[in-house]
Amino acid sequence: MAGYPRAVARLVEALERLPGIGPKSAQRLALWMLRQPSERVTAMAQAFLDAVTQVHLCEVCGFFAETDRCTICADPRREAQLVCVVADARELLAIEQTGQFPGLYHVLGGVLSPLDGIGPEELSVAGLLDRVGGGTIGETILALNPTPEGDTTAAYLARLLKPRGVRVTRPAMGLPVGGELSYADKVTLERALAGRQEL
Repeated sequence: MAGYPRAVARLVEALERLPGIGPKSAQRLALWMLRQPSERVTAMAQAFLDAVTQVHLCEVCGFFAETDRCTICADPRREAQLVCVVADARELLAIEQTGQFPGLYHVLGGVLSPLDGIGPEELSVAGLLDRVGGGTIGETILALNPTPEGDTTAAYLARLLKPRGVRVTRPAMGLPVGGELSYADKVTLERALAGRQEL
């Protein structure tokens, strides 16, 4: 039975290593690339290479940067006393897209998960404590997903941060816009009621 040439097989194997890409998707992507003009594929390859060689983690918050500090940490208009703690860059970007958060961020690099071998040492907890120890931060918002791991991480961080004299908060969590009460689960309803606001 005939197979792909060795170079194509290597390309398929490389694409399969990407998250969310299975064997069939990898084959489809590889065959699509082979049908593209070489300039387009070369430009894509250069974009991958540039991202890997030119981008690193911001020395302050842990977000992606091309210099020592990311564009958010380098922005003098940001409120330095307000820091939003997130698990990863996706959550930071989701908050940034609202255009409503004026402060800075701290990217943990994940959440506590003993079953996966992720403890405080694997996260950027020490960096957060160093920032708080500098005395300029007045409030930390623990914007971690409402999962068992996220809740555990938030509780752990709160225990570390509160004795340092910093205000520790979490975003109100509850019902989605357009959602129906009858479809909400018990925990969502509890959080919606606990995070209620005056009208």
